[in-house]
Amino acid sequence: MSADFWAGYISGAVGILIGNPLDLIKVRLQARDAIAAQTPTSYARQFETKSTLVAGTAAPVLGYGALNALLFVSYNRSESALNAAFHTQHSLWATWLAGAIGGLATWVVSTPTELIKCRAQLSSPPESSWSIAKHVLKTEGLKGLYFGGVVTALRDSIGYGFYFWSYELSSTWVESSKPNASAFSQDAAKVLLCGGLAGVVTWASIFPLDVIKTRVQTQTFSAETTPLVGTLISEQRPLSAIEVARDAYKEGGMRVFFRGLTVCSVRAFIVNAVQWAVYEWIMVELGQGRNKRLDPI
Repeated sequence: MSADFWAGYISGAVGILIGNPLDLIKVRLQARDAIAAQTPTSYARQFETKSTLVAGTAAPVLGYGALNALLFVSYNRSESALNAAFHTQHSLWATWLAGAIGGLATWVVSTPTELIKCRAQLSSPPESSWSIAKHVLKTEGLKGLYFGGVVTALRDSIGYGFYFWSYELSSTWVESSKPNASAFSQDAAKVLLCGGLAGVVTWASIFPLDVIKTRVQTQTFSAETTPLVGTLISEQRPLSAIEVARDAYKEGGMRVFFRGLTVCSVRAFIVNAVQWAVYEWIMVELGQGRNKRLDPI
């Protein structure tokens, strides 16, 4: 396996472990009526048991590690191929397009991972990721794990385009503004700051899509049970992303598409600062620092 595969896998798993508590609040805010009052006390009540802190982490730790590995490998190879094809170097448009390609490539992993994670975080009583995955496979088959795949692919493609674009843009700005800083202090501060900013920019650019994705994937269709989100669908027919978006707008206007963005932004800055730091450190340790560009496949 290549250096960027392992760096992506490990940094992705670390990011999930750090960010899961705030991610749980984000998902419950996005889901209709999952958190009645948006106050610090109501947020704290989401963690009444220790197990809640890691609710839904099993699928993301395994899945997001693989997703992150696939993302960075696809991004690095795509960027190298685009720069070689158009005879450019460090082009921001190529960076955005390579990020979008990398994000689209993660669809096969991100869709089932997100579906299982969101349902685990909203389940009451709590269910493990494994039991939810088994239930989906038993009742809906393999295609059930890819429910909401189109909106997930759109979210990931756009989001990761801005993710790498904003990281490269902010890195260039920091390097140009502090040319005399020592190598260690410059790199450490730059990676943490630029990684955090990239996370915030990414989520701000695709948060409405993420709200729709969460609501689409947390529907249940059994007549014997109450859906995780929303009211029972008498025909047991899942709502499409467009129908979910229309219902969400009727419920709370445009504000509903940004519910949980503040919590998500705090989480995004912390998680992505650490995630990029881990990624860059592993790449340097494996002899593939930022100054060494990978060749396209």
